Amino acid sequence: MIAQPSNPYSSPPTREAWEAFQVQSRQMENALLERIKELNCLYGITRLAQQAERPLEEILVSIAELIPASWQYPDITCASIRLGETRYSSANFKPTPWRQASPILVRRETHGEVEVCYLEKRQECDEGPFLHEERSLIDTVADLIGRIVTQRQADEQMRTLSQELIMAQENERQRIARELHDHLAQDLSLARADLERIACGLPLDGPYRSQAVAVAERLGSAISSIRNLAYGLLPPGLTELGLVETVLDHCEDFSLRHGIEVEVFVDGLGGLEFDFDTQINIYRLIQEALSNVRKHAKASRVVIRLLGAYPSLLVRIEDDGCGADMEQCMAQAGKTKRMGMWSMRERVRLLGGTIAFRSKPGQGLRILIETPLQRSSRERS
Repeated sequence: MIAQPSNPYSSPPTREAWEAFQVQSRQMENALLERIKELNCLYGITRLAQQAERPLEEILVSIAELIPASWQYPDITCASIRLGETRYSSANFKPTPWRQASPILVRRETHGEVEVCYLEKRQECDEGPFLHEERSLIDTVADLIGRIVTQRQADEQMRTLSQELIMAQENERQRIARELHDHLAQDLSLARADLERIACGLPLDGPYRSQAVAVAERLGSAISSIRNLAYGLLPPGLTELGLVETVLDHCEDFSLRHGIEVEVFVDGLGGLEFDFDTQINIYRLIQEALSNVRKHAKASRVVIRLLGAYPSLLVRIEDDGCGADMEQCMAQAGKTKRMGMWSMRERVRLLGGTIAFRSKPGQGLRILIETPLQRSSRERS
């Protein structure tokens, strides 16, 4: 750096010194501009990495399009990202002799590379036509991509495990429900009937008849509780009556039990079929939403809308409760034992759909669910 004279009465710099100062200033300005371009590239990749719902393939293409602007000669720069056997390239990509590359490591193993090429020859710099800073940048880009891929793989494994957990949970619920209804409830019903017959044979004024009647009544209450538990685990009539009728029955029962008004609106579902997995998961979503209303919302009214808008099934659940700060709720969902939102998200993912929660303190909660549906054979014909 050229030191400027501090004495205002000293002689002015020579022409050569001034020209040298201007050259150095331009070099510093160019260097700063290059660093700004590098930071923009890294910032852009970071923003892309945060788009969790966006497919990895789209993110890699976007990164490849983002890279050229950060190199010294953006107009003749192209980039490509190879992951496994697949390439994701900028629109102008073409392999040339003027290239630099950096490996993409996923769990310490090479899974691909980032490649940057110049489409025209340029003067030699630190690494062929490339700057030393560009080597650092391409290595950082490759490291970021490796981290993105690693995180995506971990997320996918977690989703797979979550889906397997939900399916195992559902199978176990169904098994327990059948055991309760078909065996325990039936055995207790037979025991109650036998006890009632024994009571009928006892003297009316004897001490044991009243006791037998009381025991029979307690058995009746236990049988009702067992059947309600079984119905909660596996809704009766889901396969026979269908999703809509089962939801209506559950909402009516919920309203009677808890004193919360539930309105259900259905439109566009005529002639549509649902497989069992779709039916049980939609039913569980509504069941979980109502359970959350009862436990947390302090609501007096819930509105549920089931809308068929091919190729999607739309479910809207709204309450007039106390609402919540959703960002705080979602941040705490994985840290607490309140797994309602987590299980709802995983069920919707299992169906290949999307779910969104909209709420503010004092303004109730809206749950918006969209899942794919199939036309029935009658409607397709």
